[in-house]
Amino acid sequence: MSLQTGEPESPVTGGTTVKTIHVSSNHKLSSSHQQQHLTSRTRTIQDNQSKRVLRKPPGRLSELVSPQNSFTRVRDYVDPSGKLSFSGKAVLHAQGVDFSNGVSYKINMEELKYIEELGKGQYGTVQKVLHMPTGAIMAMKEIRLELDENKLNQILMELDILHKSNSAYIIEFYGAFFVESCVYYCMEYMDAGSLDKLYGDGVPEDVLATMTISMVKGLQFMKDKLNKIHRDVKPTNVLANMKGEIKLCDFGVSGQLIHSLARTYTGCQSYMAPERIKPQESSTTYTVQSDVWSLGLSIIELGSGKYPYPTPDKYSSILGYINAIIYEDPPSLPVDRFSEESRDFVAQCLKKDPQARPTYAQLLEHSFLKTYEHANVDMKGWVQKAYEAHLASANKR
Repeated sequence: MSLQTGEPESPVTGGTTVKTIHVSSNHKLSSSHQQQHLTSRTRTIQDNQSKRVLRKPPGRLSELVSPQNSFTRVRDYVDPSGKLSFSGKAVLHAQGVDFSNGVSYKINMEELKYIEELGKGQYGTVQKVLHMPTGAIMAMKEIRLELDENKLNQILMELDILHKSNSAYIIEFYGAFFVESCVYYCMEYMDAGSLDKLYGDGVPEDVLATMTISMVKGLQFMKDKLNKIHRDVKPTNVLANMKGEIKLCDFGVSGQLIHSLARTYTGCQSYMAPERIKPQESSTTYTVQSDVWSLGLSIIELGSGKYPYPTPDKYSSILGYINAIIYEDPPSLPVDRFSEESRDFVAQCLKKDPQARPTYAQLLEHSFLKTYEHANVDMKGWVQKAYEAHLASANKR
């Protein structure tokens, strides 16, 4: 089932556009059997988890403020009515989110029913929920709000990218809301999970090429349409669904490009380009080409079934690990399993000189991707088998 936002659109006072959540007419349940299945599944969730509801926010915002934080600082973000404001760019409240560009998304806690927890991260948890008005399954990220500038900026960055991303290669955004001390936002549920759980001993070349095309097109959309750099490209932040679609997620550490340059240093160090680990003395900035390096490492990991560099504990010190990334020859795809074209593609991504790395447009024209661009690759079949293998492996632990 695929959800769409933005249609129908209802103009309201002041030129605001309200985006409601609905099931596209092209994706409605096609038979009474499917409808009965959804009804049965919902009833099972209600019966089995009648006492288990969406986790309540941990407390009022005032309880999260340390003694050194004044009431004035709280008031800068949360008004007396309980609305959370991000410097005039977005306002979150219990019934949804209103962006400064006049777009609003309406969704609230009462419309959602907890199914299960999908995972935990540094900044919060992700839950699988049922949107009862439409019967749609969603992934809902819950972030406990703290008056930390970096965390607030990451929430705003992710919301900004998600609500502007009309791309088949970036997860869909269904809305967000703010209740007491927690920010919640609802996104497309990718039922096969992240690629790091699926690649096993490594994916075949045709599947790898198809994944790469989706990743490059998603990153190209961010660069060309949003003027953003992802800054945290890795298999964990690429999701798959049972239809075989591959999409980017997790944009909290993404950065605004100014004249094609980014200035802050955030993201996962294991996938960072050399110029981000050790900036040039003449420059404190880096470009979108840093994401190209991370893409190259991710491709090797997906193809070989393991992270390309030895883990830091294999070196005598963390400095040795960092020096390997900066000074040693970059890794490559296994010679015995991958074509010269695929290996050259990765080599282009992992050039030490960022100016020598290809642009996204150039990568899409590379023979490795062109060979499989219109090939009949059974992504749906591969994802289903990989997911089953992952479940079988998890059950043995």
